[in-house]
Amino acid sequence: MKTITKIGLAVLSGLLIAAAWPVRGLAPLAFVAFIPLLYLQDRIGDRENPEKGNIFWLSFITFFVWNALTTWWVWKTTAEGTIAMILLNSLFMTCVFWAYHFAKTRLYDNKKGYYILIIFVLAFEYLHLNWQINWPWLNLGNVFSHYHTWVQWYEFTGIAGGTLWVLLANILIYKYLLSFRPDVSLPSFRPQRSGVEKSPVFYPILILIVLFLPLILGKILYYSYSETGEDVEIVVVQPNLDPYTEEFTLTPPEIIDRNLIDAAHLVTDDTRFVVSPESAIQESIWLEHIDKYFSIKELRRFVDTFPQTCYVIGISAYGMAPDDSENDFAARKFYDADKYFYAYNTAALITSDSIQLYHKSRLTPGAEAMPSWWIMRMFKNSALDLGGTVGTLKKDTEARTLSFDNHKVGTLICYESVFGEYVTEFVKKGADMLFVITNDGWWGNTPGHKQHLEFSKLRAIETRRSVARSANTGISGFINQRGDIIEQSKYWEQTALRNTLKTNDKLTFYVRYGDYIYKVAVFLTIMLLALTLVRLIVKKK
Repeated sequence: MKTITKIGLAVLSGLLIAAAWPVRGLAPLAFVAFIPLLYLQDRIGDRENPEKGNIFWLSFITFFVWNALTTWWVWKTTAEGTIAMILLNSLFMTCVFWAYHFAKTRLYDNKKGYYILIIFVLAFEYLHLNWQINWPWLNLGNVFSHYHTWVQWYEFTGIAGGTLWVLLANILIYKYLLSFRPDVSLPSFRPQRSGVEKSPVFYPILILIVLFLPLILGKILYYSYSETGEDVEIVVVQPNLDPYTEEFTLTPPEIIDRNLIDAAHLVTDDTRFVVSPESAIQESIWLEHIDKYFSIKELRRFVDTFPQTCYVIGISAYGMAPDDSENDFAARKFYDADKYFYAYNTAALITSDSIQLYHKSRLTPGAEAMPSWWIMRMFKNSALDLGGTVGTLKKDTEARTLSFDNHKVGTLICYESVFGEYVTEFVKKGADMLFVITNDGWWGNTPGHKQHLEFSKLRAIETRRSVARSANTGISGFINQRGDIIEQSKYWEQTALRNTLKTNDKLTFYVRYGDYIYKVAVFLTIMLLALTLVRLIVKKK
């Protein structure tokens, strides 16, 4: 096989995955997207193949194409950061595929062991949800967010079930295709079958089951699911402040007016929550004196006017750190005093007589946090400048719900809405609805803000909680417990929406047990890597 052919196959895999990705992608392509890459691995890993190739760099091409075509929109905020993000994430994915190649060739002489890929990818996705340079945006289960009626069973599996579905389908279809074109020049490359696998209908039947059984189950769950709970009227505000020219330059009165005026026109006697986006207040609020600020006073006047209502809004805030905080990675030193303080990305629930706070806990790498590994500590305040607070933020110690009128809500701040298991922590603490407050204006009118909206549909399905979404420049809207968007705003318009959502106090299987599929995969990955290491040691002896 010529080098150009190998590169072409690697590129084809990347193009197919990208073409499957939301929001305009054709998700069924994901079921065949990895087949060219699987073929390359089989060819290169075959010990009798005289035409070797470098599977590491070929797979890097695949993952680079996928990353570049689906997350290029981050370029709107930073060119250098986008290049670093795409290269690093492509490298991480490449290392996972190379590890699969290494284990498969050492444990099975490359003749079988395709299941290893499923296990390793699942383990990597769990790592990518939980380490300090997390970026789960491209976890494979997200590919079905635009086809949410297919994956109603995410309430049992989370997005890990979608990843498993995609990879299993790719492997089965690939093995079936091999039977039509066995490479006669490579005896060990021919498909090896035994028993029932020799039947000409075995793989077609198995493929049909794997492809259509989950889809049918999803449709059944979708049409049979009935929303439960109390009706709650909510107003979401979209102030449409340009983050590059307005959000950090307008005066506090101008900014608060953009949030309150449209909301006031929609509030009724039945309205219980008004929701404004992330960082809607840019008044450098110190939490020790929060009641003294103009924006807070105006919000208090608003809820005094509508006492049946509370106001949930995002603020950029600061707070004093304890005297012994110099070793706290998030602590910042005053320039003119030997004291430290914290910066927060905060959600506040404001009533006439109280303010409840929750600080964002899943921070965006590079923009809100730098890794706290010892070698990176010197860069802790070098996070990307997107206006407002810059540098590593202080996180909350828990997923803290906000309460009003016998309701508890989980308020997800921007990037937090991508973390399924973390969202379940709010639900376990009694959240009967979810709010997403975000500022997606940094990315402009690109696929970024649309993908972000789609992922909220998956959180609704996993938890069976309705979602109210307030985005600075859009898209704001309401999502029911089945993941349907029942109302949404247009992008880049100043507006407010009012709708009624159902509450729910029942816990889904996924809420109860979280990312159990991922955790099993992590355990199996450790076992497989240990077995591979033992095989290497024994072979050398």
